[in-house]
Amino acid sequence: MKGRFTILVSVIICSGLILNSCRTGHAQMPNIVVICVDDLGYGDLSCYGDADVPTPNVDKLANEGLLFTDAYATASICTPSRYSLLTGRYHWRSTTSWSVGKIKDVSIAPGDAGLIIDTSMITVPKVLKKKGYVSGVVGKWHLGLGPAGGPDWNGEVDLSPLDIGFDYSFIMPATADRVPCVFVENRHVVGLNPADPIRVSYEKPIGDTSQIYNPDVTPDVIVTYTPENERRKGEVLMQPSFGHDQTIINGIPRIGYMTGGQSALWKDDEVASTFAGKAIDFIDKNSKKPFFLYFATHDLHVPRVPNKAFAGKSKIGIYGDVIMQMDWTVGQILKRLDELKLTENTIVILTSDNGPVIDDGYNDGAYEGIKAHRPSGKYREGKYSAYEGGTRIPFIIRWPKEIKHGKSGAMFSQVDLLATLSDIVGNRNTDNYGIDSRAFKEVLTGKKDRGRDYVVIQNMNKTLSVIKGGWKYIEPSDKPRLNQYTRPVTDLGNMETPQLFNLSNDPDEEHNVAREYPDKLKEMELILADEKK
Repeated sequence: MKGRFTILVSVIICSGLILNSCRTGHAQMPNIVVICVDDLGYGDLSCYGDADVPTPNVDKLANEGLLFTDAYATASICTPSRYSLLTGRYHWRSTTSWSVGKIKDVSIAPGDAGLIIDTSMITVPKVLKKKGYVSGVVGKWHLGLGPAGGPDWNGEVDLSPLDIGFDYSFIMPATADRVPCVFVENRHVVGLNPADPIRVSYEKPIGDTSQIYNPDVTPDVIVTYTPENERRKGEVLMQPSFGHDQTIINGIPRIGYMTGGQSALWKDDEVASTFAGKAIDFIDKNSKKPFFLYFATHDLHVPRVPNKAFAGKSKIGIYGDVIMQMDWTVGQILKRLDELKLTENTIVILTSDNGPVIDDGYNDGAYEGIKAHRPSGKYREGKYSAYEGGTRIPFIIRWPKEIKHGKSGAMFSQVDLLATLSDIVGNRNTDNYGIDSRAFKEVLTGKKDRGRDYVVIQNMNKTLSVIKGGWKYIEPSDKPRLNQYTRPVTDLGNMETPQLFNLSNDPDEEHNVAREYPDKLKEMELILADEKK
């Protein structure tokens, strides 16, 4: 009996030691929050030199962490850059997905696209799961749901973020200017009434034609959309400047046709606070274990609908209002980390999916109100373009336990987040996890100031560029050069001849020196050719 008792005590003690060891191990693992802001420009933040819009919460991140001046998204549009961030793979590489068939050149996904990320692929949440992390995604998704042709909006959503490594998901399926205008939590549309099923089409009108935008009717234009504005059926409260002329939801014409789901429709002025609340809930529920939160805000993307707490509050109109709202959202996350005493060992990364755009489809007053503000800072163009403003983005990382305040000029690409975060949490052979992702732990923690040798980026028309050592090469392209719809008109950077710029003394990319430096041009051409293999 005594022997059995001794064995039992030993087992209990060992179990306790193992449990305590696990808890200690978890306590030592950093939590990770990646905040991906939609359409945020290099020149939109005060910590990057902007004096037009106060961003105290983002500035707090920068003042307590490391601010990068040479960081890049992999594309100047959102779906491809988000794909690369989560998979460690350039989006323009061919891949096979059983949900959408053969993919090449992942572009802007429609609202009813099937899941773009193959479920067999390596992803950030999958590599973190190897170390015991619980992962959640909150916010804009825009990487497709379901099989080819889209999911069953009225039942269980098959093929979702849960199938590529996330444990929890509360998302906007695409963007707020695309239907369906509903939230999906895990595998179901939130608040859906089964008696009012959702139907979605991106090909032809469906349902009640009184909800379809009619350009022959000229309604009163309300530049600043607020919840106090009356929302009569079919009434337009925000006029499109181009496109965005199909289903009217909440007084805003959207891309695509939708009927049904009235009880599930989001309120545009509450999207930011809803996302912030769900992100905080995820942190609260998982504060005792290592967690990864991919928090994708929507604020700067059209339609811009700031909450009344921010509407009309900035000096540069609605564009500045949504920047202030985004900053508030970031502040809510930081505040909760402080309250839970998680700040010291939580990595918080703030970045953008691509460059900025002023008028992207609505007459919302942004173009008129922006004044002298330069969303891309000193760089040329913005969203959609091959020029620097399209892909050079803000990138800030804070980790008080390991990172000292400062600035870094090291070159870094979002495609490297997969391998770098994997390395930080202790996985081995991290450079083999993503085809294009490379581990730069010491760069992100400020221990080294030399990052990538070069980055590869892509514009809206799938033109590739290489940036190395202060030089930039844009490959020849026969695609259209201008996006005539945006205001101001966006130069996409496409030319039938090669372009070479010395960014060190020509950040505005005004002087194509391809003829003057044939050897440098050849070097850059060979780098891109090798990447394409």
